[in-house]
Amino acid sequence: MRFRVDLAADGSSLQWDNVFTPARALAYDLIRGQDPELAEELHKRGYAGSPLRPLGISSPQFRGTRKSHSVYATSPDGSLWFGSPVPRIASALLAGIAGRQTLRWASLQLTLRGVQLEPAPDHQAGEAVFATRTPILIKWEDRYIHPDHPRFVERLSHNLRHKADLLGLPADNDIEIISSGPPRKFLVQRAPRHGSTAEIRVHADSTLLDALYDWGLGLGTNQGFGWIR
Repeated sequence: MRFRVDLAADGSSLQWDNVFTPARALAYDLIRGQDPELAEELHKRGYAGSPLRPLGISSPQFRGTRKSHSVYATSPDGSLWFGSPVPRIASALLAGIAGRQTLRWASLQLTLRGVQLEPAPDHQAGEAVFATRTPILIKWEDRYIHPDHPRFVERLSHNLRHKADLLGLPADNDIEIISSGPPRKFLVQRAPRHGSTAEIRVHADSTLLDALYDWGLGLGTNQGFGWIR
């Protein structure tokens, strides 16, 4: 399950260092209010004996802004997305949001204007084209790599199999990079993250495609990366 939260920011900008940094703490805080044991497990260990956290969140996305290199522009017309292929996690996130009128994202106060569930598209054909709103994080030999790297497809496919194994789903997949955005660097608690947005065709079992739509692509999905449009 995934859902969109429409919101209004009380300021006109956000420092670049804070675009992704608050994401994980906010998600865990929402879960903690409903299921403290689950929040503690995700924070300290991962989920179900795996270091993976089957949780996706986007950074806030705003409409009607002007691009700026010095700050991340915000507006009264924005959205934030959450999701998880694990019902217990998704339900805790949704219930946590239902009890809020505002959210804090670093220096911004975000006033909630509505919540909308986003059902997965029909993946019965075993194929999906996923375009991401936020950069996909993939590592090879402890370095972040981009879609033009010769090992990117292999490492992303490995990540998808790892996610499928955690969820008990068929893991076979085939990936094709259709297009990608420019390389970007962000800081999360002063640690660098390098990635690119991308449009990717994935052939896989429909249940895995549904799960990826709710979870996201690549690493750091609980930090706001790899969120699928």
